[in-house]
Amino acid sequence: MIFEIIQIVVEQVNNYLDEIGLEKTVVAENIAYLESQNDDIAGALKNKVALTLINLDEEAALKNFPNHSIESDRTIYKNSVINLNLYLLFSANRDKYVNSLKDISKIIAFFQGKKLFTQANTLFNRNDVSMAHVENFRFTVELYTPTFEELNYIWGTLGGKQLPSALYKVSLIQIERDIAQAEGQLVSNYQSATKIKNQS
Repeated sequence: MIFEIIQIVVEQVNNYLDEIGLEKTVVAENIAYLESQNDDIAGALKNKVALTLINLDEEAALKNFPNHSIESDRTIYKNSVINLNLYLLFSANRDKYVNSLKDISKIIAFFQGKKLFTQANTLFNRNDVSMAHVENFRFTVELYTPTFEELNYIWGTLGGKQLPSALYKVSLIQIERDIAQAEGQLVSNYQSATKIKNQS
């Protein structure tokens, strides 16, 4: 679901930029490739705003919630759902510095106006094969402000010069495979179960 969430964010931000008369400049790409010697990769980032996943973590508070469902007369037990927070960095690599500032400013304005994303309030390209299975989702996007030390470490890790940027925390992304770990029968009649227990 990580790829799908990033695609949804890219589409939503680009649609907003288009609505207010700016170019659709946001691309899902690793900003660390900006200094790459590969012309194709560097070209994909030219005069664009790169959206890069720089980190993710598991929401520890939800880690130990039981995960089971009742189907007919059976209880299906599964491993706990993984709830992730994603850290997405918008980096403006525009030809003109002023355009980089405008894009980052408008991106911040977009998320100020829309923090909650669900299938009910979000339009995205369902014709894309990789997005066709996306149905129910719910996540929030909040501005995350790193310290100067953290910011220096981020750009040092990415290996490039610092660009006008904004870092966002996306919560909560649920990851779950549809694999049962165990099954059990439901107790359908309490009195019968009690009677059997007393007879034994």
